[in-house]
Amino acid sequence: MTGALFLVTEVAAVAGLALYRPALDGAAYVTGAGADHRVLLGALCEVVLLIAVVGTGVSLFPVLRRRHEALALGYACGRLLEAAVIAVGIVGMLALVTLRGEAAAAGSGDGTPIGAAAAGSGDGAPFEAAATALTAVHDWTFLLGPNFVLGANTLALAYAMHRSRLVPRPLTRLGLVGGAAICASAVAVLFGAYPQVSVAGSVAALPVFAWEVILAVRLLTRGFEPAAPAPAPA
Repeated sequence: MTGALFLVTEVAAVAGLALYRPALDGAAYVTGAGADHRVLLGALCEVVLLIAVVGTGVSLFPVLRRRHEALALGYACGRLLEAAVIAVGIVGMLALVTLRGEAAAAGSGDGTPIGAAAAGSGDGAPFEAAATALTAVHDWTFLLGPNFVLGANTLALAYAMHRSRLVPRPLTRLGLVGGAAICASAVAVLFGAYPQVSVAGSVAALPVFAWEVILAVRLLTRGFEPAAPAPAPA
């Protein structure tokens, strides 16, 4: 179950970002023809994503608790926090679709988009400002959830599995490197070193992507390593 949920998170995250692409233009999306159904489908993908994110924390909790209860609880709570941040971004995108409908209705009686009906008049400025704000909400939640919080969660899970030897050590080291790399990249994006959706950002995210995919395949095909025997009492 855990392996399948990790694969669902990867597919849903990539699909959601690709489907959101038109709406990420903000003002241009609201004042243009729009692609509402595509954005709504992207929101649905992210709903699946946040359910799968919570599911990984819940499904791993009984296994990790028998070895490191504090880390198990921390990971489960961290995944819940990550899902909550993603949910805020979904609401921002859905609000952007509603705003585009309001902008179209305010444009003209024949359905002309407000950007064409009010060109040069400034009537679309409030809609454009609101669209820019909603897009910024999505961008910041995308930085906080799938970067900062994801990185911390990856470090917690990889460290717990490294100590308990639930999976091979080279795999846990990949998780430790990936969690640290995506956290460092998030700090760089926060201070404007480069855009989040960029070559540098994608390179920093690759180790985490590889960690989750390889871990998912490992769990689906091999499962966890056999538990080591408990030491004999003195």
